[in-house]
Amino acid sequence: MDLSYGALMNRMMTALQIRDKSENQRSVPEPLVSAERFSKPFITIARDPGSGGKLVGQEVAKRLGFTFYDHELIEEIAKSTKLRKSVLDQVDEKGRTALQDLIQGLINPNYVSDVTYFTALCKVILSLAYRGNVVILGRGANFITPFAQGLHVRVTAPSQVCIQRAIDFEGLTYAKAKEVVTKHEFDRREFVKQYFDKDLRKPEYYDLTINTTFYKPHEAAEIVIHTFKQKFRKA
Repeated sequence: MDLSYGALMNRMMTALQIRDKSENQRSVPEPLVSAERFSKPFITIARDPGSGGKLVGQEVAKRLGFTFYDHELIEEIAKSTKLRKSVLDQVDEKGRTALQDLIQGLINPNYVSDVTYFTALCKVILSLAYRGNVVILGRGANFITPFAQGLHVRVTAPSQVCIQRAIDFEGLTYAKAKEVVTKHEFDRREFVKQYFDKDLRKPEYYDLTINTTFYKPHEAAEIVIHTFKQKFRKA
């Protein structure tokens, strides 16, 4: 018999074992949650900056009739924590040290500690995944949610392809595009490394990895949807 949502959430959050701020690292033990079946399957998409992962995710959600969550996750966290979205945006998908938290906490009364942010993020992602029929972008969602209950995708592309797309679609100079892509890529990798002690580039953490160099978003979305239907044939 499946656990009630409340009981399952309590088990999940206990499993997180979020440590005190003074500790050097906050890794999440595996498995994060037990394998009780969620009501409906879900999809997580990790993406390299400039790879088109967000566009792929939006297209997948549109075709499947799922709800897409990217910045909407921050809105949900803001609701649950009563913190301003502008404050949460400053810490979203960024790795931080305890020293950084201490300094920022002293000079900025509105600063959100990584423990506060990470705890709220896990609760929001788990609650969305529990309901199912959602596409969740980034934030290490594939490490927070049970692997068997969702489809976990990584969208990637070579650095030069990502940089060129930033130039083409955002009108940036080459130097600026390289700076932006490199920074976002670093932030996301450090975020996953700090909170999950994982290298997000390893293929074993995903059901599917797509190099979008030669795929348009709608073409990559078709591959994701086909894989999703294969994994959840009875869903």
